[in-house]
Amino acid sequence: MEKTVATWDEQPIDITKEANFIWGIANKARNTYMPDKYGDIIIPMTIIRRFESVLEPTKDKVLAQFEAMPTYPARAMYKISGYQFYNTSKFNLAELCNDPDNIAANFKSYLNGFSANVQDILQNLDIESHIDKMDKGGCLYSVVKAFSELDLSVEKFDSIKMGYIFENLIARFYQNVDAGQFYTGRDIIRLCVSLLLAEDSDDIKEDNKVITVLDQACGTGGMLSTAYDYLKHINPTANIHLFGQELMGQSFAVGLAEMLIKNQNIDNFRHADTLKEDCFPDQKMRYVLENPPFGTPWGGKDAKLGQEESVKEEYLKGENSRWGAGLPKTSDSQLLFVQSAINKLSENGRAAIIENGSPLFTGNTASGESQVRRWLLENDYLDAIVAMPTDLFYNTALATYIWILTKNKPAKRKGKVQFIDATNIYEKLRKPLGNKKNEFSSANREQITKLYTDYQENELSQIHDSSEFIYREYSVMQPLQRSYAINEERIHAMVPKLSSFFDQVKFDELNSKEEELTAKEKKALTKLQKNKAAFNKILSVLEENESDKVYKSLSEFTPVITGLLEGIVDKKLFTKVIDGLSQMDKTAEVQTDKKGNVLYDKETEDIEIVNVNTPIVSTP
Repeated sequence: MEKTVATWDEQPIDITKEANFIWGIANKARNTYMPDKYGDIIIPMTIIRRFESVLEPTKDKVLAQFEAMPTYPARAMYKISGYQFYNTSKFNLAELCNDPDNIAANFKSYLNGFSANVQDILQNLDIESHIDKMDKGGCLYSVVKAFSELDLSVEKFDSIKMGYIFENLIARFYQNVDAGQFYTGRDIIRLCVSLLLAEDSDDIKEDNKVITVLDQACGTGGMLSTAYDYLKHINPTANIHLFGQELMGQSFAVGLAEMLIKNQNIDNFRHADTLKEDCFPDQKMRYVLENPPFGTPWGGKDAKLGQEESVKEEYLKGENSRWGAGLPKTSDSQLLFVQSAINKLSENGRAAIIENGSPLFTGNTASGESQVRRWLLENDYLDAIVAMPTDLFYNTALATYIWILTKNKPAKRKGKVQFIDATNIYEKLRKPLGNKKNEFSSANREQITKLYTDYQENELSQIHDSSEFIYREYSVMQPLQRSYAINEERIHAMVPKLSSFFDQVKFDELNSKEEELTAKEKKALTKLQKNKAAFNKILSVLEENESDKVYKSLSEFTPVITGLLEGIVDKKLFTKVIDGLSQMDKTAEVQTDKKGNVLYDKETEDIEIVNVNTPIVSTP
């Protein structure tokens, strides 16, 4: 069992010194590895030392049992080690250094002593090939010795602090990460959890309560660990099941290691792309916490391989798919994560999701983004949005928001959305940590949570009907009223409308082209040559019959034009000729269809954006 648990009100942690020290160990391998590859050895070695430090108090008991019964069942061995993993090797990193000549072979033997679940993690990090590379480069001994002297016990580094260190190391390894991909400060996560549990959560205090928590973009598991610690803080008897999906291999390995240390079921922690699959399709969640990457594409050339195909395939399943509300623009996947979170919630489930401004503001009323927002509002899933301060994250200064989502609002919140302005509720850090200059103190979290639970309107809290933010686009057109005439002005205006039949400019261009025509161009020229005579005949007949007479109804003009062009044009072209000789005229007859319904002029179309509460009056 984990020996220490971070207190809920623990102050923000600066692990720069420890992370710098660990990263500095890689200097011992600088003639073997380039600096941009230091993470290849630093991250797996840190994991190995973390496991070793955690297991040290029970190592002798595990060895004694293994020597007495080498086939002792793994699950039984877990009980002796105190964790869902163990190591049966007599070696540890310090012992390896006592035999420098055989350190590579002994190191591999030591790793083979770990239980199978740990070996899977290390194999994903390709540790054995790096042992060979360091051995060949002459730096294996110095790297192993440095790590053997590093204390990574849970007494010194609880899961929260260890998570910070791992994320710092990974962020150095992947220096060009997307905004929000690493480093969600625990002060932010604690606010998310506080808001999440502030409503409709009295039952979680019941003895031995089973609570499920999911993060679909879990990174190294920081959100899950923080939620776990707080839930244990308010209910030590709670049976908490953590679920996570993470795409990046290094982050997944670190998170999986920490889930083992928390004695979580590692089958519930998957190396998978959430946009491609839901690894827990039959499991609904009481709570969902996540900070999906900002502005990461799900489609197009910059998306991960197979994402666009998977998203669209899921979308075709209809309203019951994970994206039942619709697809946002391909350049940003945040609203896909929002929909998937709703899909995963149990009927009394709640979600807290961190987003930047894009899901709130981009897209017109006909866009995919707007359709998702309307779906959230119409189904009453959106409970509250909290605007957070800038300079709150380690690697982005973007404005960010916490979305609180639920499938079962309390009565007072039904049909409502609360907006909380927390942009000025923060404390300044004495020393910036990356881009992070601000933090939420315990008092800040309490103030923001109280704004949420008090549910009153004031200068920092607004409450609106959901329908206030639902808009629809209406196409507004005037009744079809056109006059018709055969005169020079109207004939001239008609010519462009017959361009699909004959285009003089295109005809001249193809005829004068010096290089050989393509097959497509030859086909186009043949069509133009065929239609040229008929087009000229139309113009000739119309020009011969020019007059000042203006016809105020289609029924009056049709017989006239039919008599002139019969046998020269077909029905489709006839309609274009009539349309070309017409102009909008509000003194003309209002046209109707065969049933007497008013026809509308498409050329007068205008788009009106109207709130759903606004009465719509249709006038002819």
